[in-house]
Amino acid sequence: MTGDEYVASIIAKYAVPRGPGSAAERLAIAAAGPIRAWAGAQLNSLEYSGSYAKETGVHGVSDVDLFISFKENTAGTLRDLFEGTFAVAQENGWAPRRQNVSIGITVDGITADLVPGRVQPGSQNYHSLYLRKRESWTQTNVALHVKTVGESGRLREIRALKVWRVEHGLDWPSLYLELFAINALSGRSRSTLADNVFHVFREIAASISTTRLLDPSNSNNVISDDLTLFEKNRLAAAARDSLQKPTWEKIIW
Repeated sequence: MTGDEYVASIIAKYAVPRGPGSAAERLAIAAAGPIRAWAGAQLNSLEYSGSYAKETGVHGVSDVDLFISFKENTAGTLRDLFEGTFAVAQENGWAPRRQNVSIGITVDGITADLVPGRVQPGSQNYHSLYLRKRESWTQTNVALHVKTVGESGRLREIRALKVWRVEHGLDWPSLYLELFAINALSGRSRSTLADNVFHVFREIAASISTTRLLDPSNSNNVISDDLTLFEKNRLAAAARDSLQKPTWEKIIW
């Protein structure tokens, strides 16, 4: 088996089943009812987002992402919306976990992220999100993120890197990982999967601590600031270690 074939097989192993009837979408439908009942008339929309919408998901990490869009006149703070989402998940037995901008849930072994946001005044696609780690907020545009990543032509490499991240116990926010990979692979062939992933490892080892990446939907949001220097150095060390492995089986499995 060639390197390309092996990496492709691992991507397939961790693929998130998609489409009507899939476990991910069944969970989304089941969660939608309680969310709609809680949000009521303040709900603007409920839609797929994140790795599921971008097709960069890895099974068992977040099988599906649901973006809960609240109307711009919704009362309360962004933290209130975040904690309200957590409470709904808790009341319904979804084993909620507070994350940075989302609530992680697990239902019958399927994982999901619930992301509450409020439409910004005079906008349609731009939302304000609560940042739990900073006790602050940020601007996002889900549609723009999906377009930027989904049309990058680097979905296979991104999925392989997400498997690597999970199996090596690394902390690397998904959008940061996706943008770093897209930037690192600029101009490279799209047919050399294994070599491309190795190239990203080299870039992580050499420049993860100095590469500055901006949120496509908010130039004031420096995505690369989402990790500390210690966390970036840990990524670099893991990449250097993977580059020294004799076979792909020692890198992702």
